[in-house]
This record gives sequence, C-alpha cells and structure tokens, in this order.
Amino acid sequence: MNTLQWNKFKHLLTKEEISSKTILLNEGEISRKVFFIEKGCLRSWFNNNGKDITFQFFTEGQIVASIESFKSNQPSLFTIESIESSIIYSMSKTEFDRVLEESLDIKKQFEALTFDRLITYQKLFLSRIKDNPEKRYLNLLETQPEIILRVPQHYIASYLGITSVSLSRIRNRR
Repeated sequence: MNTLQWNKFKHLLTKEEISSKTILLNEGEISRKVFFIEKGCLRSWFNNNGKDITFQFFTEGQIVASIESFKSNQPSLFTIESIESSIIYSMSKTEFDRVLEESLDIKKQFEALTFDRLITYQKLFLSRIKDNPEKRYLNLLETQPEIILRVPQHYIASYLGITSVSLSRIRNRR
C-alpha cells in the first residue's frame, strides 16, 4: 500500500501491540475491522471437525481481514490469529469505507490487493488438487521462504494439508 496516500488517514488507525496466539477475529463472528501489519506474522485458519486448518499467512506490510464478512456483514468463515508478537493497526469498517470513498487511489490499491488475494486463493486451491505435498512445500519455499523460518512447523504442515511427521520427512529429503 502507498503510505503517502494513507498518511492523510492515519488518525483513523488504532495501533495495537499483540502477543502471539492473539485472536483478532473468530470464525463465525462478523468482521468489523481491517488490520494492517507493521511487524509480525498472522495466519488465517478454520476449524474442520476439531482440527484447525491454516490456509494463509500474512507478514509485514500486508492487510488482513475476512473480506467476505467485512463487506457483506456475514459471519466469517475463518479465524485470524497472530503467530508471533506483532504490531498492527486496525480500522473500523465505517472508517475504512469512508477512506475508500474519499481516496480513489486507495480504492484502486484495495481493488488490486483483492484481485491479488483472489489469485493467491485460486493457486492454493488448484495446488491442493494437482500437486503432491512435496511440490506444495517446494512452492512455499520458493515463493515465501520467510514463512519457513518464522512459522511453527505444525502450522506449515496444516497449510500444506499434511501432518507434521510428513513435513519432517519432506524437509529431511531436501
């Protein structure tokens, strides 16, 4: 996001320092905030018969929200949680909508971000269908190597759709 454009609206942001394992949004709640990550790592996950399934990681400079819930006032399909101590900024839906109305540049940035996120979800979905776990791991290593260094192995395994034991075997072959 272009920080120069956002400076005009920084008074609408609330800074929070959160510890690891802080839940910012629970699955089933209506999303009323959007989060901007200054420092730290967050994940999105959902509950599948008592097992949490991680499907996305977010780090510095990224925006996080349950967009479908945020825009439609429907319950979120997933939880947003911090993986490590983080510094985030939040903005309410009302304020965010106001920013989008007042700044065409930010609205365009947000639309581009939304399309990028859609593309990411499509790639993840197709990868789960066509790629084996090792190929998914290698793709993660290539596209987001910082995740391998920052995120606990059990979250990475969940993201890849495998067990921690299977992930250890894949890593040992490398």
